[in-house]
Amino acid sequence: MCLPSSPPTPTYRFAVVMVMRRRQPGDGNTRLFAHPPSSPPPPASFAVSGADGGKVNRIVLSKNGETSQYGNDISQIALDVEFQTKDRLRFKIYDPNNERFEVPLKIESPPLAAADTSYDIEIVNDSSLRFKIIRKATGTVLWDTSLANMIFADQYLHIATNVPSSSVYGFGEQQHPSFKHNMDHITYGMYTRDQSPKMYANLYGVHPFYMCIENDSNTHGVLFLNSNAQDVTLNPEPSLTFRTIGGILDFYVFLGPTPENVVQQYTEAIGRPHFPPYWSLGYQLSRWGYPNIDVVKETVKRMEQYGIPQDVQYGDIDYMNHRLDFTYNKENYAGLPEYIQEMKKGGLHYVIILDPFLTKDEARGTYRPYELGEQLGIWVNNSDGVTPAAGQALPPGYSVYPDYLNPRTADWWTQMCVEFQNVLPYDGIWLDMNEPSNFLNGQYPGCAHNNLNYPPFVPRISDDSLFHSTLCPDSKTYLGSLYNTHSLLGWSEAPPTFRAIQEATGKRPFVLSRSTFVGNGKYTAHWLGDNHALWEDMHMSIIGILEFNLFGIPQVGADICGFYFDTTIELCLRWTQLGAFYPLSRNHNALGQKEQDPAAFGIEFAAIARSALQIRYSLLPYLYTLFFEAHVFGNTVARGLMHEFTADPETHGIDTAFLWGPALMITPVLQEATRSVDVYFPEAPWFDYYTGDKIPASSYKKYVSIPAPLEKIPLFIRGGYILPTQTPATRTARSRLNPFELIIALDEQGEASGSLFWDDGESIDTIENGNYFLAKYTYSEAHLRTRIVHNSYQGVDSLTYDTLQILGVTSRPNTVLLNGKNIRSNDIHYQENGKLTIHFFAPLGEELDIILQ
Repeated sequence: MCLPSSPPTPTYRFAVVMVMRRRQPGDGNTRLFAHPPSSPPPPASFAVSGADGGKVNRIVLSKNGETSQYGNDISQIALDVEFQTKDRLRFKIYDPNNERFEVPLKIESPPLAAADTSYDIEIVNDSSLRFKIIRKATGTVLWDTSLANMIFADQYLHIATNVPSSSVYGFGEQQHPSFKHNMDHITYGMYTRDQSPKMYANLYGVHPFYMCIENDSNTHGVLFLNSNAQDVTLNPEPSLTFRTIGGILDFYVFLGPTPENVVQQYTEAIGRPHFPPYWSLGYQLSRWGYPNIDVVKETVKRMEQYGIPQDVQYGDIDYMNHRLDFTYNKENYAGLPEYIQEMKKGGLHYVIILDPFLTKDEARGTYRPYELGEQLGIWVNNSDGVTPAAGQALPPGYSVYPDYLNPRTADWWTQMCVEFQNVLPYDGIWLDMNEPSNFLNGQYPGCAHNNLNYPPFVPRISDDSLFHSTLCPDSKTYLGSLYNTHSLLGWSEAPPTFRAIQEATGKRPFVLSRSTFVGNGKYTAHWLGDNHALWEDMHMSIIGILEFNLFGIPQVGADICGFYFDTTIELCLRWTQLGAFYPLSRNHNALGQKEQDPAAFGIEFAAIARSALQIRYSLLPYLYTLFFEAHVFGNTVARGLMHEFTADPETHGIDTAFLWGPALMITPVLQEATRSVDVYFPEAPWFDYYTGDKIPASSYKKYVSIPAPLEKIPLFIRGGYILPTQTPATRTARSRLNPFELIIALDEQGEASGSLFWDDGESIDTIENGNYFLAKYTYSEAHLRTRIVHNSYQGVDSLTYDTLQILGVTSRPNTVLLNGKNIRSNDIHYQENGKLTIHFFAPLGEELDIILQ
């Protein structure tokens, strides 16, 4: 348990002095009422609404009483309430007389206020001055805070709110033992930090976003858009207390009402997730500790010999010369450019690591990236704003740090990445240590003793320090001091890297970033950092993956088998089975640990790993379609059971199983020496993925012990859905040419639906340019119909269907008609468990019409 320090009791109060409605542009301001000393006080309770044409409503508050213990109180503050959309509300609390830092994430506000909203706003103007957000449909109070007891000092901002239930999810990035948060006075710090995951510690990213399932199963989400060091305390009332040391109090509320609606509305605001290249959904292999190119070649070769699917090989810092960005070691990695081209011919892709620091101590004139950066003046500077901040990191000597918030830096970085692609023909870029990491505590020669480096209050972050393992907060960036922008540096590195890959390769980018912030999913995937080869870390990875899907970064995974510590065969095997169902499936470990690729443990291990990964590769058309829906509609890819079965309270706390989309449930083994899994089946038809057996209705809303021998990860398909699949291969370049299959899992009414998105898997903006194929499938009354929604991708012309599986059939059909013609009886196979398999041939690009009679 992480016990917070008690928030200070304010010795002063805010009171309403003015309420104004700001009308549409050009209409001027209309004062609803004012409360100067000679006027009557504002009413005891009043509503704020945008329905009558007012887009922004402003309440001006004035401080009464003594100052707070942190000093420099802001005596007058403003609360703006903005009715952005029917289901999205913004309210921000700020100093109307002085400019303060605001996060430079552009969230588009519609030009007109939402005329009909799903929320009401109420101000109760009593001694506690309550500000409430209410769901119209149910009367549930989603946000209930005392503005009077709020604290707004220069370096300490404090606001608390009641929440309608204890089913709260989100806040990141930390490691914690459950997806549904413990509300027993737990405090999470948020401030980007390079440290291995440990319980409750602030890690690589900052995501002050949470989702709450209300007691009646409606769901809402809230974003606190602030990049300063901060923490949040979850209390048992239930309530939340937010504390930060700078900026403003800027909140966005998303009304849902389903969990999926909340994420869709959230990503509409912060940016939809990027659409990944198809190959990046294949299995990825990495290691810090390939001493030379021969070891890389041997690793790739044994993966091929065992027939284990693999699409990506990484180059960690081993490939670099003296660990310098934009170089490669021409002795240990002699012939690397040619080997990358050889891998490409075989369908493999190569991803290189780049770090956000460059040595300043190479011989002058010999390290062009630094020399050019120095000419452009693009570094994070010391507090004087002139001299570059010098820390120590992986390269020899002292390092300087590019300021990616500076447009000149973005141009320089893009140029360097493009030029280096002409040296090493990489396919993607892995951004590491971009918190930013520093092996010193502050830059040389140390951090001055001032109120930025040593503020009067430090949130609950590791070491109670703003500069431990990073740069001093009084360092200067393009947008001001690092005190405000520290947690934005990794975020700001993402867009120029994304653009650089587009420019360098002419193809869809793949960027993998360790440090993230709100909106990173528009450009990057994410892995969960330097975890450990421990069973509990494997469980924690599910929690992290579910959270980052809430954060709008659906392409996420953990280092399969663990980064630190030597893994064991059983742990690595079970983790490989789980990792086969991460949205981002990557095995990676640290220097000094033994090899742990799936081919390193011998034939028996390789066979089991191959089987799990072949299932992944067969399901890639379904997974790719989920990523299409994430990119276009903002959906999650991996989601908790509570996402689909919100009305079932038991699902709210489940984080040992998860779903791909709405239809596939993954129930991994997470404990040593275990050969069964207790699976909770929400009330819906479920079918065993391997056998097609239907789970008995008597097992619904119960935990059932399911056999899980060492060679198997239990999987279940939900009735009512159609999953497109494809015959697997060891590379996606080959599997994409294979025949397709449809798995139809029927619901209790004998119906199902699904879709398939397909394009070339690598071109830029295929969706935006219309160069894709999209089919919708429906099955009812023993009739499968296909509607081709869009077909402007010629690549489907050479692709075919060859199999149909229908689960939940009550009897063998006498005949099956394919587009009006009989399918041979020998191609129709019925099993007593209700599984019907039909073999046939049909072009993918033509509409299927299959009737069972």
